[in-house]
Amino acid sequence: MPKLLVANRGEIAIRIFKTAKKKGWTCVAVYSEADQNSLHLDFADEVYALGPGPASQTYLHIEKVIDIAIHAKVDFIHPGYGFLSESAAFAEAVEKTGIVFVGPSANAMRHLGDKISAKQTAAELGIPMVRGIIAGINGIEEALEQADTIGYPVMVKAAAGGGGKGMRVIHNAEDLSDSLDRAKAEAQASFGNDIIFLEQYIHSPRHIEIQIIGDQQGNVLFLPERECSLQRRHQKLMEESPANFLPDTLRQSMSQDAVNLAKSCGYYSTGTVEFMVDQKGNYFFLEMNTRLQVEHTVSEMVTGLDLVDMQLEVASRMPLHIKQEDIHVSGHAIQWRINAEDPLQNFAPSSGHITHYTTPVQAHVRIDSGYEQNKNVPVLYDPLIAKLICWGVDRPDAIQRLKGALNAFDIEGISTSIPFGLQLLDHPDIVAGHYGVNFLELHLEEILKGKHQENHLKAAAALALHLYLEELKNLSIPHNI
Repeated sequence: MPKLLVANRGEIAIRIFKTAKKKGWTCVAVYSEADQNSLHLDFADEVYALGPGPASQTYLHIEKVIDIAIHAKVDFIHPGYGFLSESAAFAEAVEKTGIVFVGPSANAMRHLGDKISAKQTAAELGIPMVRGIIAGINGIEEALEQADTIGYPVMVKAAAGGGGKGMRVIHNAEDLSDSLDRAKAEAQASFGNDIIFLEQYIHSPRHIEIQIIGDQQGNVLFLPERECSLQRRHQKLMEESPANFLPDTLRQSMSQDAVNLAKSCGYYSTGTVEFMVDQKGNYFFLEMNTRLQVEHTVSEMVTGLDLVDMQLEVASRMPLHIKQEDIHVSGHAIQWRINAEDPLQNFAPSSGHITHYTTPVQAHVRIDSGYEQNKNVPVLYDPLIAKLICWGVDRPDAIQRLKGALNAFDIEGISTSIPFGLQLLDHPDIVAGHYGVNFLELHLEEILKGKHQENHLKAAAALALHLYLEELKNLSIPHNI
């Protein structure tokens, strides 16, 4: 049977292993010294050490990963998301060994995974674009000239990668120099590529993305769109499908643009074409992620498809087993990212030992987790602990199921985003679906204030109970509390 190495860690490695094992494939895991007790190792048939150090010396180290793959005699390498998943150099290096890269070709990745090249391709196809100069910036003088041409505010973006890394909103020339340096440094650390560019900043748009899947025979399909507007610092917190506010004409136009973009470069495997929709209902191409998305789960929940299984079939040169007319939307799905962070401490990372871990067991609830009780959360990597995905017959039903599941999800030993999620899901704008990517920027203080008040009330109640019990002791009155 085929042998698969997953060049990643945590929940996405586990999620890929689960599908591969269903197919009878042999699974190979890699790990850094910080991950030597990671849960994803328990799901593999073979495990190999990448050594000590940060991601640049382990999960981002192309030579180390490929040396292990050759030694283990694997047939396929799946990059997951993050790390090397959008590195054309990695895909090319894998291809040269004769091992199959589970993803698009290196050539397609260069054209569409790089934001500058993708925008150039989209512009040639006539896909709507925000105002900007589609070229990398060589220095501050050039950046100042471009910003004046575009008009403030502008957005600084990294040409490679995703997840909000290397992104900054700039409101004036005075802030541009420092922001450029920070964006370049963050992009280099995250993706090994410090090229950045500028484009117009759109205030409070909706973030909509189209999931596509293509095979090596030239077929490309699109799945129901995802709404990913609930973000903090350009990083998504909650994703859902479908986007109920989209008119059918706009949905169809965006989906067709996504397919055309993929076909223009002979794209195959999974990919996601991202758009912004402004407050007037105009949409603009944002970027393409040439990999599996964190939020692919909600697309699976409303279609019944297994995107990882489809990736593996495409990598095996099999044609897609379905046609566009076979893809239907059933109900509504929402995903909440459970992160190891403390919202009351400016969302500071919360690493440490998980002393208790209980997950909800409910119908129409899916949990993709990278941790369990007695596992340690390292400081070196993404704070994602688990993804909680809930399905409902409609959006209100999905929200209620998500709230119930979050209440039943109990993690102790570290701080998590679970309480924050419960606060958000009670906000009337979230319930009504009236929010854009700036929602938390505008409402974070009031949401956190409500959490502060809740904590104060709990503390006051606990103190009152303690004083009452002490008073009963002093009076020698029997009590049964």
